[in-house]
Amino acid sequence: MPPPSAPLVERSTRYVLLMHLPNGRGTGLDRDALVETVRTLPAHLKRSPTWDQGSEMGRHREFTVATDIPVCFCDQPVPGSVARTRTPNGLLRQYFPKGTDLTFHTREHLATVAAELNGRPRETLGWETPAERLHELLAA
Repeated sequence: MPPPSAPLVERSTRYVLLMHLPNGRGTGLDRDALVETVRTLPAHLKRSPTWDQGSEMGRHREFTVATDIPVCFCDQPVPGSVARTRTPNGLLRQYFPKGTDLTFHTREHLATVAAELNGRPRETLGWETPAERLHELLAA
């Protein structure tokens, strides 16, 4: 079973936002959740999302029209390549093990999980947290 949401991860800080998908997954649903989430971000964090070549971004042109943000795709045609390298899917499994019924998780619960993930020090960040790195990025 997939994670309860679509994770959106800022590349340099590893800061994660969990997009709520109460009606399930699909190209239109993913696009709508991404548009809603991206509209909450500061302008300088809206440059260009990078996706693998999976079907979930099949409506990327509509996303670009709605947000004026171009979508970039990985060179590798391997589904899940971005997910393996940039998203905290392994960390999400600590909160939502395989087989979990995800229909009971609310937007508020996802925000709590995201806050916990963003408050965890990461070796890749020199043991700083994604929240600390994002704060530094926004202050610069």
